[in-house]
Formats: sequence, C-alpha cells, structure tokens
Amino acid sequence: MIPVRIAGLALDVKQQPVVILKPLDEETGQGRMLPIWIGGLEAAAILAALSDNPPPRPLTLDLMRRLIDAVGADVERIAVTRIEDGTFYAEITLSTSGSEQVLDARPSDAIGLALRTGSVIWVDDEVLERAGIPDEREPEVDEDAEVAAFSEFLEHVDPEDFQG
Repeated sequence: MIPVRIAGLALDVKQQPVVILKPLDEETGQGRMLPIWIGGLEAAAILAALSDNPPPRPLTLDLMRRLIDAVGADVERIAVTRIEDGTFYAEITLSTSGSEQVLDARPSDAIGLALRTGSVIWVDDEVLERAGIPDEREPEVDEDAEVAAFSEFLEHVDPEDFQG
C-alpha cells in the first residue's frame, strides 16, 4: 500500500469529474498519478472539504463522520484496494471498542470521508501500477520564493554588471 494525497480535481474532455491521487513522496512532474472518475455530487463534496468551506447543512459525508464519532469509532484506514473491469473499489477500516470493521466503499466516498477525518488515503501498489499514468505536469513554482529571490537580486545588482 502506498500513501497518497489528492493532487487535483479536474474535468475530463467529456466534462466528467476526476479525482487525481499522487504518492506522498513524489513531487509534481515525477512518478505516477492515479485518476479516478467520480460523480458530480461526489466531486462537489470533495471540493467542499478541500476548500474548507462547510456547507450550510451537513452533506452525507459529514453525517458519516458524525455517526462514526457518535458511536465512538475511529477511521483507521482509507484504501483504494483494487480495480476490476475499470471500476475502482475502496475500503474504510473502522476501529471500534476492541475490534476492527472493514466496510466496502466507493473510492469517492472513502476519499471524501478521509478528508473529513484527517485520515491518510492508501492505494494498493498493483492498482497504481495498472491504472496509474505518468505525471508529466510542470513542477509548481513557489511565486513568493521567486519574488523574494528577484528582490534580493535587485538589491545587490550593479548597473555595471550589464556592461559588455
């Protein structure tokens, strides 16, 4: 199992939402990414959790989190466990008083719950190998660092440096 983060939420060419998972230890533009197609409502729930913008009324995933808290359980693990015929499968492992319960889940629901509980998302190695795609994105630029470096350069530049 490989721990991953949400690298993005996008729309494909047919306007279908896709959540993109990326191993925690890989930088943008390196390694592989795992695109998982999800429904529009699930994408909205994930986006709401990512933006830290709570809805006026609890969404289903907020209710799930509250139910888990109410019964004294903890989310131990969120995992995308397999892919069969193009369909991804996930599991939510709950820890209750002295036992574990493993629940079958759609990846979109499991990912949304992970965001609400602060749980790490895991992907089976074979799933990433079979369904992952190369990450060919350009590395992200830290604009604040770029501006700071340029300001530092301007403070120490001498016009004579540019004479030929």
